[in-house]
Amino acid sequence: MSNLVNIFSGRATRYLAEKIAEYYGKELGKSIVVEFSDGEFQPSFEQNIRGNDVFIIQSTFAPSENLFELLMMIDAAKRASARRIIAVIPYFGFARQDRKDKPRVSIAAKLVANLLTAAGVQRVITMDLHADQIQGFFDVPVDHLYGSSVFIPYVKSLNLPNLTFASPDTGGTRRAGMYAKTMGTGFVICYKQRNKPNEVGKMELIGDVKDKNVILLDDIIDTGNTIIKAAYLMMENGAASVRAVITHPLLTGKAYEMIENSPFTEVVVSDTIPLRHQSSKIHVITVAKLISDVIRRVENNESISNLYNTFDLK
Repeated sequence: MSNLVNIFSGRATRYLAEKIAEYYGKELGKSIVVEFSDGEFQPSFEQNIRGNDVFIIQSTFAPSENLFELLMMIDAAKRASARRIIAVIPYFGFARQDRKDKPRVSIAAKLVANLLTAAGVQRVITMDLHADQIQGFFDVPVDHLYGSSVFIPYVKSLNLPNLTFASPDTGGTRRAGMYAKTMGTGFVICYKQRNKPNEVGKMELIGDVKDKNVILLDDIIDTGNTIIKAAYLMMENGAASVRAVITHPLLTGKAYEMIENSPFTEVVVSDTIPLRHQSSKIHVITVAKLISDVIRRVENNESISNLYNTFDLK
């Protein structure tokens, strides 16, 4: 059956796709992208995929060409008579636009789901969606993985005394609560008010962090303003140390500089998005083995429920 599996990558996520293919035990499929002088581009598969299961790996972070390249590869696979087309999207872009939070705006996450389905995708594998309900935007199966599958073993290896988890906003309360339950610790919450997108106004701490080693949890770090402000808040309230565990490192603007100058001992991220710069405080944990395991189980029609039940890790 494995001979009928092809693993391909878009240009944005090739660094991760190569590791996934290596863990799976296959070479990454041959594909090219021809670029025209006006900026238009054309992906193509450079090997036969007729009747095969095609896994296309591409995170859809900015620019939007990454999403469009994925759509074109899905369309090309459909027109090349692939048996099944599975999009592996480690970071699902536009996920923060999952509802109408003010009049006359797009629900872009739903639009992206529609585009992927229209292109011909038959299954989606993704990780730490910004909003769980995005799974319901699809009319095809969605395997939603959790970064905690790789982060919890690392946190355990630190053997931190007086450990507590923290959410930088009320929206992450469930995540902090589940980490705390798994590790047998407490958790605290930051209550924030935004002045506008990417700009935090007032922030208050709910809970006690005095003499605690605090780990802040989130799915995305963009400008870094929120989580760095939360880190300062922890230290001001007597925390012994503060770390962050974040799945998707967008890290825009002055985020790298701010992290270097922050009170963080370390910021742990996954490789769903490539780092643009190196930082002495940023520690990257790969999700390649996890995704390769999921691809194998999907191909062999095996259950992946224990990967969903990430907080039941032993």
